Amino acid sequence: MFYYLQGKLAAVELNLVVIDCGGVGFSVNTTTNTISRLKMGEEAKVFTYCSIREDAFDIYGFATKAELEAFKLLVGINGVGPKAALAILSSVTPEGLNMAVVTQNEKMLTAAPGVGKKIAQRILLELKDKMGVITELDMRSGASVTVAPAGPDSKTTEAIQALQVLGYDQTSINAAMKGIDVESLDTQGIIKQALRAMMKQ
Repeated sequence: MFYYLQGKLAAVELNLVVIDCGGVGFSVNTTTNTISRLKMGEEAKVFTYCSIREDAFDIYGFATKAELEAFKLLVGINGVGPKAALAILSSVTPEGLNMAVVTQNEKMLTAAPGVGKKIAQRILLELKDKMGVITELDMRSGASVTVAPAGPDSKTTEAIQALQVLGYDQTSINAAMKGIDVESLDTQGIIKQALRAMMKQ
């Protein structure tokens, strides 16, 4: 319905902002990450998702397309409502969500209020393949990172994907991976050793 809303930021509440568009104040549910990018009284632009039910018309808005796409993926999972999706994206960025899925780290998700272990495990399971179709947009530099789906036994591939999400280029990653005994480590162990190696480069 609405692709985005743009206007003056008129009010900020808990997980909600009001954007004045030509004298009409739109109530927009959002994350703390988006709120941190907006300034009271200044021009604000949020990409929107509309939820229409018999008794409600709710608007959800996000500062970046990446956060909007992550929200859509989350609410598309059975048992994950908008409130839980907002809580998760207030605790982690879209890149952080990618990282959690690639490394299957449920603790990154259960850190969000109201998100239990079962829901976190369901999210990690259902998003493992779906995260591959998302191109995360870096709104500051204009760069993009495409995360491809990993195979079931590809620890090295998963580690490389996670490092790419963190912003490392392929040349640096390849150099760091040369001295790592990947057979004896799990995905998180490979990532940790690669990060240590790149800090020494």
